[in-house]
Amino acid sequence: MTSVAAYAAPSAKAPLERTTVERRAVGEFDVLIDIKFAGICHSDIHQARDGWGEGIFPMVPGHEIAGIVTETGPGVTKFAVGDRVGVGCMVDSCRECDNCEAGLEQYCVKGNTGTYNALDKNGAPTYGGYSTHIVVDENYTLRIPDGLSLDEAAPLLCAGITTYSPLKHWNAGPGKKVAVVGMGGLGHVGVKIAHALGAEVTVLSQSLRKRDDGLKLGADHYYATSDPKTFEDLSGTFDIILSTVSAPLDFGAYLSLLKTDGALVNVGAPEEPISVNLFSLIGGRKSLSGSGIGGIQETQEMLDFCAAHGFGAEIELIAASEINEAYERVLNSDVRYRFVIDTATI
Repeated sequence: MTSVAAYAAPSAKAPLERTTVERRAVGEFDVLIDIKFAGICHSDIHQARDGWGEGIFPMVPGHEIAGIVTETGPGVTKFAVGDRVGVGCMVDSCRECDNCEAGLEQYCVKGNTGTYNALDKNGAPTYGGYSTHIVVDENYTLRIPDGLSLDEAAPLLCAGITTYSPLKHWNAGPGKKVAVVGMGGLGHVGVKIAHALGAEVTVLSQSLRKRDDGLKLGADHYYATSDPKTFEDLSGTFDIILSTVSAPLDFGAYLSLLKTDGALVNVGAPEEPISVNLFSLIGGRKSLSGSGIGGIQETQEMLDFCAAHGFGAEIELIAASEINEAYERVLNSDVRYRFVIDTATI
């Protein structure tokens, strides 16, 4: 066991503060990663504030991790010291169920092991990327291609795969019309990916405040959802609507924007239950769906895709001392578009 510096929430809703946590010794198939950058995801805030149920405290958030391998276990074959690597939202799964065997570890029947706010197979709490080092099994570690800078790659480990996986699953590409709801941390990456896949991309945002950014990142169209005319003009338009927002929506209104057989896919997760009139699904054979991150193989595919197309996330680099302020700014939509912690400041 090794003590490493970290930022943790000591209890639910408490400000994060500098502390130390214990990392396990490097096992046979483990890699020790010197974390260079860690993204701040809205889900970090949900969990640190018990928004999604009771958390495990003290909690070190962070599942958008980019760094360098500094030590490998004797059985490691996939990585070597000096490799550029990333860690996303999970660090283990049962490896035996049908989903794990199909490369869908994110849907492990027994439940995957979260990078933080979870218990590992030994019953010890997992601690995330707001720290200087982490020990991870090589099978849940990703290779970051040379074409991506580590700071811009870090948010791809959650925001990137969370949007890439459903866009691929619902066949976004040439001839398809895709709408992205929300131009935040997830949404801005979703716009880039949908555009790179060849789809016609529309951003649906509360206002036109970020319109220039959206068009620059690859959107073909940009509409304000605060304008009722938007829902009249775009009725029956889209094959896929990807909702990246954590606020509850008027789902009937958004479902009306789908073509027959269209899908409204939620990757943002409101803390409250939603209400849906099923006639808004029945009239048009429409789907209301959800999607969660991606498997390890698909996450590697996403990283390689982003590198091949020459983009990472749009980031604002911050010091660890600014984490609590950054949380408030995320809640106020005051970031363009992903905060990334320079972990050298921890």
